Amino acid sequence: MTDLAGAPAATAAGSTTAAGAATPSAPSAPAAVAVEPAPSVATRNAYRDRLLALMPDHHRLVCLDTDTGLFAGADFGGAEERYVNIGIAEHQLMGVAAGMAADGWTPWTNTMAAFAASRAAEAVKIDIAYNALPVRIAATHSGLSAGHLGPTHQALEDLAVMRALPNMTVVVPADGPAVEAAVDQSLDLPGPLYLRLGRKPTPLLPAAPEPVIGRVQPLREGGDAVLVACGPHPVLAALDAARALAEEGVEAAVLNMHTVKPLDVEGLLAAVSGAGLVVTVEEHWRTGGLGAAVTEALAEHRPTPVVRLGMPDTFASTVGDHGGLLAHYGVTGEAVADAVRERLTGRPRG
Repeated sequence: MTDLAGAPAATAAGSTTAAGAATPSAPSAPAAVAVEPAPSVATRNAYRDRLLALMPDHHRLVCLDTDTGLFAGADFGGAEERYVNIGIAEHQLMGVAAGMAADGWTPWTNTMAAFAASRAAEAVKIDIAYNALPVRIAATHSGLSAGHLGPTHQALEDLAVMRALPNMTVVVPADGPAVEAAVDQSLDLPGPLYLRLGRKPTPLLPAAPEPVIGRVQPLREGGDAVLVACGPHPVLAALDAARALAEEGVEAAVLNMHTVKPLDVEGLLAAVSGAGLVVTVEEHWRTGGLGAAVTEALAEHRPTPVVRLGMPDTFASTVGDHGGLLAHYGVTGEAVADAVRERLTGRPRG
């Protein structure tokens, strides 16, 4: 089994040579082989850089900031007058953006996801979504990526809030190139957009067709189970799990459901056809996010057993680094593979 990009699935370290091949005597302590780390980029930086590149030629684009620091020292290429830092005032940010959008501008608002989905929620609902205005909400530090700042700054409710709003498009890019594609595609997108971004660099996905807003992106084929994920860490966890399961004879498809709203129900149903299990993976509370959207669609169109992996119904019990919190709450490849094993084979561990 290979990923859809055509690269062979990863094999376990220490695999033997092909049967019948001559095997020379191996040294007792083989030298370590240097492995180049996978290229990484922070999705928030990919967003910033793409917006800066577009602003000089797209004269209705406006960048509204809340003193995030993301654009400190940025080169706007002559479009500096279309950058406005209104200070730490998220509710007002959305009101200003709505007014500018109603006057023909396309504002990109910049704030942390926790503030966009809670502190500014009323303005997003009434000023922006209600009027179907083309405001783009760039929400950084999503999920547990602000783990070092504690539950007040962690955003585990934002997908539930935003996908509940009529007229809102909700996109969760899984890597830097996906962010660039989403920003480009937003130029002609009607209505508001919520773009969920992280904090620190994350690896690029294996080569795959460019993601398109509103369409699921298949990353791997498989007929035994379907792993549906969104966001950098959940998608990478799903790919890791699929490769581990393939070594055990279980073939799991991987879907990057980068657009949580509108959900690509047709693409989901086509992928799930014949599969015995669907596992959703997200960096969000299990309530209201990707898992809920997938479960709702399947319940209505094709009832299928679903396991939802994500944050349990609790605030994070500790302040910690991003990776440590993801591991603690089971948003890992091992946890995804275990969920498939337990439901399909009855085995808790590989």
